[in-house]
Amino acid sequence: MALDFTAIDFETANGFRGSPCSVGLVKVRGGRAVERAHWLMRPPAGHDRFDPRNVAIHGIRPQDVEQAPRFAELFPEVGGFIGDDVLVAHNAAFDLGVIRSALEVSGMGAPAYDYACTVILSRRTYDLPSHSLPFAAQAAGVPLERHHDASEDAAACAGILVDIAARHGATDIDGLYATLGLSLPRQPAFVPGVDEVSAATARALGGGSAPGRSGRLRTTASGPRGAGRAWVPWPQEGANPPANEGADPSHPLYGHRIVFTGALGMTRAEAKSRSAELGAQPASSVTRATTILVVGDGFTATDLTVGRVTTKARRALELRAKGQRVEVLSEGEFLQMLGGRWPAQSA
Repeated sequence: MALDFTAIDFETANGFRGSPCSVGLVKVRGGRAVERAHWLMRPPAGHDRFDPRNVAIHGIRPQDVEQAPRFAELFPEVGGFIGDDVLVAHNAAFDLGVIRSALEVSGMGAPAYDYACTVILSRRTYDLPSHSLPFAAQAAGVPLERHHDASEDAAACAGILVDIAARHGATDIDGLYATLGLSLPRQPAFVPGVDEVSAATARALGGGSAPGRSGRLRTTASGPRGAGRAWVPWPQEGANPPANEGADPSHPLYGHRIVFTGALGMTRAEAKSRSAELGAQPASSVTRATTILVVGDGFTATDLTVGRVTTKARRALELRAKGQRVEVLSEGEFLQMLGGRWPAQSA
């Protein structure tokens, strides 16, 4: 078999993953990119509000898509481009979730897809302080000039997969996963009126109000580096709930020992609870068992290159220097792994 697949990347209008406003796709045949596609779109009706935090990240504004078709109108073309290919994405649980949730709220059925995640594969291949797309692309020798441009991100993701396959001597995706002792994950089909909607969609349809806020004042972002101010709680460690052993083992947080540092847009207790639900084991301090450290306070992965780190992050980097494979995530990357939902307290 050949190394054939379609790489995909979505940008969303707001914290609900079912609000796609842009998609980029790259078709790969025999390990070579042969075709690219990119569409702007209006998110599904009722979920098309543009959050300033998202706009600050990808630069797409409501007026940029006002003449574009809705996601439901465009999906036949997107689905036609994908065909029967394995889908490949960086943090694939999010991008596959975008398809599922956007179709669910549009009242449409969703096809089943086999998929590969380059975050998971990067962790099994490269020794990096962060497995964010720019770091993984650099390790793979793949250019990435406009991060958060869906077309450019999809192309980088495709290049990463090709490099990883080559490093492991794999000639197809099934063989690559088998070489690494992994099973190729599959997102099942969705039939409206028969299957229950996903948890992310259920939360979006159920609404909810923001809890009251109290605590210290800190600078927060309208995007990664905004200048707005909002009250956020002092981070309290609290209990460390046990990891959910029944969680999906293909999720990028499953099986990891995760520690949090800095102020997040949610309470430390919520961050730990949501991580545990996905199969991670929360902990309160960085030790030799730590495999993921999530850093708040507006940290981004690029801060690692200029030394802007907390005490816990510095400890994690010290452990890396001694040979421990520990990864540092920004809050944005962590949120995407949770399904992209911005916490109410970060609004």
